[in-house]
Amino acid sequence: MNNMAKKLIIYSLAGIMQLGLGASVIEASPLHTDGTPQIVQLNRHDGHDQREERRYRENRRHEREMQRRHNENAREWNDRQWRENQRHDNTMNEIAAGIIGIIIGSQLS
Repeated sequence: MNNMAKKLIIYSLAGIMQLGLGASVIEASPLHTDGTPQIVQLNRHDGHDQREERRYRENRRHEREMQRRHNENAREWNDRQWRENQRHDNTMNEIAAGIIGIIIGSQLS
């Protein structure tokens, strides 16, 4: 690949990045608002209790699964603990993403 093509690719990528940055700055500018600040008030009727219940149930299930069973050796137990930690982390991330999504959604409306 010759030197001119490399420069063309690099400058095009830099231009695309600047375009993306400029678009995000324009969207974040206060020109799109009507001048009044928006106040969002979250109430407890948006499923908060359900999310707390789901988190509580997941933590209880995780504690039960992390305990060693009477019929497994140390290697099986460690393997199961690793898999369970991965599953638990994924579930907790899903719960957190749901909460963040609800917060963002309530701010947009």
